[in-house]
Amino acid sequence: MDDYLETLKKRAKESKVYSYHQLVGLTIAELLEDDKHKALYMKLAKLHDSDKLMRLAKNTAERKNIKNKGAYFMKLLYDGKNPEHKK
Repeated sequence: MDDYLETLKKRAKESKVYSYHQLVGLTIAELLEDDKHKALYMKLAKLHDSDKLMRLAKNTAERKNIKNKGAYFMKLLYDGKNPEHKK
C-alpha cells in the first residue's frame, strides 16, 4: 500500500503536457519563477500569441532588479506599454 501511495505522489509531481499552450504556460512560469500561477500563464498562452508572450517573459526574466517577475510581466502585458499587445 505504501508503494502505491509513493507512486501516486511521484506521478503528481510530474508534469503532464497535452497541448502547446500548456507547454508555453509552463515555460513562462518557469522563466518568471512563478509556479503558483501556471494555470494563468497557460490561459494567456491559449488566448494570446505564444511567441509574443515568450519574448516578453524572456525579456522580463533577464532583468535582474525585478523582485516580482510575474507581476511585472502582467503589468507590461496589460498596461499598454508593450507594443506587441493588441487591445
